[in-house]
Amino acid sequence: MWNRTFDGISGNVTVNENGDPDADYSLWDMTDTVNGDMSVVANFHGATGELEFVGNIAWPGEATGPPPDTPFCGFDNENPACQMQGSTWKITLIVACCLLLVGSAITLLVYRKLRRDAEIRGRAWQIKWEDLQVQSDDVRGRRASSFSLGSVSLKTEEEKQIFTQTAFYQGRTVAVKKISLDHVTLERNTLIELKNMRDLEHPNLARFFGMCLDVPNVAIINEYCPKGSLMDMLQNDSIKLDWLFKYSLISDVIKGVQYLHRSALSVHGRLNSSNCLVDSRFVVKLIDFGLQSLREGATQTLGNHALMTKSLYIAPELLRDLKRGPTKEGDIYSVGVIMREIATREGPYEAEFKNMEVGEILDKIRSPPAGLQPFRQRANTENIDPKIWDLITACWEEDPKERPNANSLRTSIDKINREKNTGTGILDNLLNRMEQYANNLEELVEERTAAFLEEKKRAERLLYELLPRVVADQLKRGKAVDPESYDSVTIFFCDIEGFTELSAHSTPMQVVILLNDLYTCFDGIIENFDVYKVETIGDAYMVVSGAPVRNGKAHAREIGNMALALLEATSSFTIRHKRDRKLHLRVGIHTGPCVAGVVGLKMPRYCLFGDTVNTASRMESSGEALKIHISSATKTVLDDFGGFDIQMRGAVEMKGKGVQTTFWLLGNADGKLRHVEHLSLT
Repeated sequence: MWNRTFDGISGNVTVNENGDPDADYSLWDMTDTVNGDMSVVANFHGATGELEFVGNIAWPGEATGPPPDTPFCGFDNENPACQMQGSTWKITLIVACCLLLVGSAITLLVYRKLRRDAEIRGRAWQIKWEDLQVQSDDVRGRRASSFSLGSVSLKTEEEKQIFTQTAFYQGRTVAVKKISLDHVTLERNTLIELKNMRDLEHPNLARFFGMCLDVPNVAIINEYCPKGSLMDMLQNDSIKLDWLFKYSLISDVIKGVQYLHRSALSVHGRLNSSNCLVDSRFVVKLIDFGLQSLREGATQTLGNHALMTKSLYIAPELLRDLKRGPTKEGDIYSVGVIMREIATREGPYEAEFKNMEVGEILDKIRSPPAGLQPFRQRANTENIDPKIWDLITACWEEDPKERPNANSLRTSIDKINREKNTGTGILDNLLNRMEQYANNLEELVEERTAAFLEEKKRAERLLYELLPRVVADQLKRGKAVDPESYDSVTIFFCDIEGFTELSAHSTPMQVVILLNDLYTCFDGIIENFDVYKVETIGDAYMVVSGAPVRNGKAHAREIGNMALALLEATSSFTIRHKRDRKLHLRVGIHTGPCVAGVVGLKMPRYCLFGDTVNTASRMESSGEALKIHISSATKTVLDDFGGFDIQMRGAVEMKGKGVQTTFWLLGNADGKLRHVEHLSLT
């Protein structure tokens, strides 16, 4: 079989001398790449071992032959000619990447600078005055309450900042702090500062919304905190603060200062308890930071004493050089003063004010005696946590470098909170605050309710003195009191004979004392009768029976007995400044119809109208001293009851009435009241 050729399935097959078969093969190539047609380009003859090309091969990439068996640079880049080219490529790639990164960074920086400049020029913080719906100064103020006489109804407003002007801006209430500037010139640094202030956002900073530059309404617009300032809260004895609450307040102040010191502003500069506001959730928020250059040019609206009092929060080194700008160390000193204020609920140097003026205190702080401890405010440390007091004294160090920074203060207060189990979380802290406040409110409501009920009783008693009980009860129920007609009432008038002459020889105070003593005596007597005192005008005293409560015909009897009692009382009445002189009372009584009603709204009065009133007044003016002058109508009613001693006076000419037959009421014959015949004018 060796070296022989035969026909196989695939064609001629030759077995060589080694016994290996060599077959014939054809090489096909896609000569038409458009249509994908294949054709034979070479034949291999196994018997002869020859390769016969019958067409051209279409090599990829327009090559003229097959690729080399070994790459030009070798499989391991061992060709020296290729090594230099590889290093150059790497260097080029690295340089290109570096240039790309540098270019991107420069582009980003330029973009950020352009955007920042655009934001500065855009003045997003600027607010127009007409965009603010400013409220009047008297809208916000003290806590107010209202009540009605009909029921217990307390309406208590939130505690508001005193002297804080507010406005509505974009649907929220904001605080408006005006700055007295005749003109506003904003340098680039100020514009940058305004932008930085608007970008600040922290739970313990009052949000800065913007600034109004419209002269004369130059103002800073900040977040409004309805609970007022920390100073207001500490001075409000109705709010009870335990140490849990105090730790939270101190922590809030420190957190706010820490954030400011890390921010672009880097410093507060005017830190005091009045610049620490309290929001509705009892979170302390710092305010009044920044814009140092604008504030320096503003006219001060506070008095000299108020400015000096605020200086008690300023660090000693800054007091020595007031032109020196604010520092972080100065803020830490102010934090110490505020911490002491929270711990003791006393203002700065409150104990020292008893013996020194504020100017003397500032001089001692500014210039401490050589070799002695710096002058600092005292405090009763028995009720103060020693660790808190150590922090306070550390903040008061005379050397600014010895004072802790905001970060270390934050670390220390957080550690104290953990030890006291007060730093259990924002929600727990808030709930604890609200629970404490709710307890305070419950106690306050109980106290105010008790005080209100007492005032209500006093108001009702006063109302019953001004108006008849029936009428007062109708007014309390909100009902209108319509005028009412009475068929028969008895009206009593009396005055003091010779009162004009007596007043001429007395001082006004003596006259007031005389009338007060007399009417107090009369008021005590008439309480025993079914009568109502209508009014007193000077020395005139008017009483009615049968109105506003009808009592049949008993009104004449009640007035008659009352008149006898009053006349008897005057016999023993003593004039303080003229003890040797007797009081001469003149009385007139008449019975008849009248109309009664309440007149006026601000000072309502129960008044009687009709001819009966005029006739009773005429009976009094035409009577005699120490006698009770009654009309025939009154006598007729008294005769129906009997038991009264009545004597005819006769015909009397009365102004506007003509001749009238009148009578004297001398006494009560049944012995209930003493007879008055014994009374004399001496």
